[in-house]
Amino acid sequence: MKRLAVYCGSSPGADPAFAAAARATGEEMARRGIGLVYGGGRLGLMGIVADAVLAGGGEAYGVIPQALIDLEVAHTGLTEIHVVTTMHERKAKMTELTDAFVALPGGIGTFDELFEAWTWNALGYHAKPFCLLNVAGFWDGLLGFLDHTTSSGFMSPARRAQLMVAGDIGEAVDMLDAALASAEKKMVW
Repeated sequence: MKRLAVYCGSSPGADPAFAAAARATGEEMARRGIGLVYGGGRLGLMGIVADAVLAGGGEAYGVIPQALIDLEVAHTGLTEIHVVTTMHERKAKMTELTDAFVALPGGIGTFDELFEAWTWNALGYHAKPFCLLNVAGFWDGLLGFLDHTTSSGFMSPARRAQLMVAGDIGEAVDMLDAALASAEKKMVW
């Protein structure tokens, strides 16, 4: 994996474990030589991940709508920043730039990004894997709801199994790497 898209909050959240996980994510990515693809912000968990990647000598690629630059929330020290017009363009560009996705704690923007990546995968627009980093049980409620959705017949067990869950970033990267390797083997004729 060369680049990993990280979806996460533009707020640090209420639990210090969230910021610690964001910092650890950036540090681990830099240590493994994995470039960051993210929303381009300087605030919250987004800024923490980017700062940790950059501090570790890694590369950080931001994708941000002009409206957020106008609000002065863009990170100004990135390796590269892509300015787009809409949130839809942002998500499409992030998908283009990345090999896989991981979601840390966040709000509606994080949910939107995660579910759109998953939907695009289901529709065959990409075959990139995705994983939740379940920091301090943040995603437990969603995971329960997804299991309910599956048992209610609105999602197949195979589709549900696509959403991997990890307890730390090292485990998440290992799972995503394994999924990418498995996909490459299936593509060999």
